[in-house]
Amino acid sequence: MAKQGGPSPMDVDVAAALLPPSSRFTAQQKGKGKVGTVRPGVGEKGGPWVEKYRPTSLSDVAAHKDIVETIDRLTGENKLPHLLLYGPPGTGKTSTILAVARKLYGIQFQNMILELNASDDRGIDVVRQQVQDFASTQSICFGTRANVKLVILDEADAMTKDAQFSLRRIIEKYTRNTRFCLICNYVSKIIPALQSRCTRFRFAPLDAKNISNRLRYVIEQEGLDVTDTGLSAVVRLSNGDMRKALNILQSTQMSSPHVSEEAVYLCTGSPMPKDIEQIAYWLLNESFVTAYQTFVFTKKTLPIFDKGKGVSQMKTLKGLALVDIVRELHPFVFCISMPAVVRVPLINALADIEYRLAFGTSEKLQLGALLSAFTHARSSLVAAAK
Repeated sequence: MAKQGGPSPMDVDVAAALLPPSSRFTAQQKGKGKVGTVRPGVGEKGGPWVEKYRPTSLSDVAAHKDIVETIDRLTGENKLPHLLLYGPPGTGKTSTILAVARKLYGIQFQNMILELNASDDRGIDVVRQQVQDFASTQSICFGTRANVKLVILDEADAMTKDAQFSLRRIIEKYTRNTRFCLICNYVSKIIPALQSRCTRFRFAPLDAKNISNRLRYVIEQEGLDVTDTGLSAVVRLSNGDMRKALNILQSTQMSSPHVSEEAVYLCTGSPMPKDIEQIAYWLLNESFVTAYQTFVFTKKTLPIFDKGKGVSQMKTLKGLALVDIVRELHPFVFCISMPAVVRVPLINALADIEYRLAFGTSEKLQLGALLSAFTHARSSLVAAAK
């Protein structure tokens, strides 16, 4: 019996059923139901393109066809082993295993996987509790091709050694109903005991052709105005990282409606190839003092150049970081014809300068070291010519 003056549960249900559809709340509006089934950015006009154009099937993965075909065949035969995917960032490791999970589980995708990424705590307590609880339960899932569940441990090289040793026994114990996929950038940080329990696949940096094809698809979908030189600049600056290429393209498009080579370099703050050529010319042909000319600038005067020369002047005027100049000079040195006895010490000096800059040393002092390295190389070239 319901209390006097209060509605009974049946009355409440009937009243809710009589409400118009616009007045009813969905499960997500009530705070219930599965949240996160839609990837962030998908379907949003201003969302990140990295998520918007993430591959949803194995056929959409841009590169690594051999790895994709192997995993696809194992998945089709229901013989998926434990996996260890490693390689540089932005090469498709996470996208590949998520595509495998969608193929295996379909609409039950969210219920059959446990994904832990770098933002989660992956200490020994998480492995013993959350991972073990998920792996130990048998899942009855109708309409899927496999009843085995999938545990995805992204950035597994950040796990503590204790957590990795604890995970070793869990992988062996629950192999019958659970598969594990470890994703990392540095396989050397994964203990050998875990490596031996997984099938390893290395995802190499993407080549320029695969990145260009994927970027052209994005350009076509978004209706962008991109020149050929602008596209080549994005591919060059990405260094085989698809995620970085999409971020560069999106940020450049937001800052400039016409994506050209100059717009790409200005948006990323990277030195243009013609600037590197000019700097290399100064380093190899001008005197130490001339090349090191300082840039004179005050709030009331315009930039003052002395014959348009000086690495420091260009660095200050265009806002270039010395570490970016050093990294761009490295491949440029290999394009210059010089004996090995001159090239080897010069490359070694560039590596030392970059190493010291990584620890926050003074850029002025390291600029002097850069000039002195090229001065020594020029003296060695003159001596070798004689």
